Amino acid sequence: MKVVWSVVAEQRVIEAFEAIASDRPAAAVRWLRELLTKVESLDRFAKRGRKVPEIGKSPYRQLQHYPYRVVYRVDATQVVVITVRHSRRAWDPSEVVRDG
Repeated sequence: MKVVWSVVAEQRVIEAFEAIASDRPAAAVRWLRELLTKVESLDRFAKRGRKVPEIGKSPYRQLQHYPYRVVYRVDATQVVVITVRHSRRAWDPSEVVRDG
């Protein structure tokens, strides 16, 4: 199964990386490398994440990559990474609405 990233998810990863790197550059690189490895594993284990409590719909799932949540949707042929949100940030339903 193919893993694709939404524009929003890519932007959120850049923001998170920059925030972490401002204090700890090496930790930011490690965080990003581990995030990418975890997300790419969804090509084989797409449904391993748990359902997103704020959505509750089956195709939407999330992985924890402390302290961030990776929210994604499982389609018939691909996994779409919708957003990456800090766990302390309030849920923004518009990110999913934009997704479709």
